[in-house]
Amino acid sequence: MSGIGRTLNLNRVALYQVSSRCFGCTSHTAAAAKSKKTLARQGKPNIVLVEGVRTPFLMSGTQYKNLMPHDLAREALKGLLKRTEMATTDVDYIVLGTVIQESKTPNIAREAALGAGFSERIPSHTVSQACISSNQAITTAMSLIASGQCQAVIAGGVDFMSDVPIRFNRTMRKLMLDANKAKTMGQRLGLASKVIFSPMRYLSPELPAIAEFSTNEVMGHSADRLAAAFGITRQAQDEFAYRSHSLAHKATEEGKLSDVLEFKVPGVADLVKTDNGIRPTPLEKMAKLKAAFIKPHGSITAANSSFLSDGGSACLIMEESKAKAMGLKPKAYLREFTYVSQDPKDQLLLGPAYATPIVLEKAGLKMSDIDVFEYHEAFAGQILANLAAMESEYFAKNYMNRSTKVGAPPIEKFNLWGGSLSIGHPFGATGCRLTTTAANRLKAEDKQFALLAACAAGGLGHSMIVERHPDN
Repeated sequence: MSGIGRTLNLNRVALYQVSSRCFGCTSHTAAAAKSKKTLARQGKPNIVLVEGVRTPFLMSGTQYKNLMPHDLAREALKGLLKRTEMATTDVDYIVLGTVIQESKTPNIAREAALGAGFSERIPSHTVSQACISSNQAITTAMSLIASGQCQAVIAGGVDFMSDVPIRFNRTMRKLMLDANKAKTMGQRLGLASKVIFSPMRYLSPELPAIAEFSTNEVMGHSADRLAAAFGITRQAQDEFAYRSHSLAHKATEEGKLSDVLEFKVPGVADLVKTDNGIRPTPLEKMAKLKAAFIKPHGSITAANSSFLSDGGSACLIMEESKAKAMGLKPKAYLREFTYVSQDPKDQLLLGPAYATPIVLEKAGLKMSDIDVFEYHEAFAGQILANLAAMESEYFAKNYMNRSTKVGAPPIEKFNLWGGSLSIGHPFGATGCRLTTTAANRLKAEDKQFALLAACAAGGLGHSMIVERHPDN
């Protein structure tokens, strides 16, 4: 036995049987009475989410394919200004997250801000923390406000998989640098002859890394092993993916995904209004797909994985009194948050399981206090394994150093408007989508507390508590 199967000692783990129909423990399925408590603290600024928007999330290679990533980030910033009726001069700072960086715009936050019409005097910077990059952008904004440096910050993120940077390999790059320093024709010809006689050595391209640098393993392999370690069946994964697509389709049809902007893409005839990867596929068709990573016996397929996506997101975060003074109606308070990290080999995608109980303790809340759950869905197997870990007493005591399990979120509160499996997952933009969706669901469902969580490459994870604002 290898990988996480070895690490978790499967003969002893109390595995949690899950399916897309039921993965909440019975103690959580009864609806909790609406909480009257608040997480406001005297002496600390109340930080609010005023509004969040995003471009439609599209499958890579579709309507956005001729754009650049800063185009999507710029569109999100412009849409946020229009939605909030904020002047560009009312913003103190801009921070955006991204993962696959375009070499021409290394500080994409700055280029997008200038393109959106913000003053050159408004500072902006870019952060990168894999799939939780815009989560990091949001908490960076919160820290700027909490420290008194700013009162209004725009946070968000973008990623663009339709045109990833492809480099010459390192051998060729060294040769090109040597050629630039060569002083004689003979030296230049000698270098050129190396390429002529060994073309594959020099001309094979270097693609952006799709594997963990520390382990050289792609995330799909980790997800496959994680699902196997927790006994997550192929059927359970397909059912969960079908649930995600079905709920996203329903939410789109009912107009619940109000954070989505309409986008007139240059060169595209029709106005882009909705996410284009939402496709509820019958389970019998999903069952026919072959394993995508561990062949032929793996359980991760194209249908139960998030797909390569393009998209940008942005949200306005403010100190509460400043927002009210400007006549703005905040959606929610942004409360406690935490970041965690685990072994990137055997626990790469377990960030939500580790982060959830920590953020609950920070906030002084129990799982039963949470009304809305928004978790990032990288793979159906990944999310179901996290829920299984949260429901395992053995895992809690032996791997999380906790006295008891936290318990898994109840299905009737979990990702009710779809998730990354169906809506899409532009790496740097997803955290902002999760936060905005959590706030919007709190209002739509007339609830008080939301919890969002996400895993990320490198064994990282994030979780945050969102509280509905009384004016919303």
